[in-house]
Amino acid sequence: MFTLAQARCLVATLRPRIDDLIRLRADLAELHADLAEHGTSPFGGRAEGKALEARLHAVLDELHQHDVQVKGIAPLLLDLPGERNGRPVLWCWLEGDPDIGWYHRVECGFPGRRPV
Repeated sequence: MFTLAQARCLVATLRPRIDDLIRLRADLAELHADLAEHGTSPFGGRAEGKALEARLHAVLDELHQHDVQVKGIAPLLLDLPGERNGRPVLWCWLEGDPDIGWYHRVECGFPGRRPV
């Protein structure tokens, strides 16, 4: 369980890896689109695509090791377990957010997001 301050600190600490994941996701999407349309890509071929996928999964594994729940990858949506007013919540970070500014009750999911 993370306090809000701990969750914010962890996201800030992991930010370089989060940025890596976003970049890898974009590179992989472009590689697949290029291969489908032209049969070639500046990002390489099928072997390079597999390598990008492996690197992306390594970052996901690293996030999971820190108890970060990855709820979506495009856009990237991260939840960190915590507690608010004695009730279990998930501190919620969505790609593009400068900081954790949202939470939701565990049973409510994304539709139950509220500002911190």
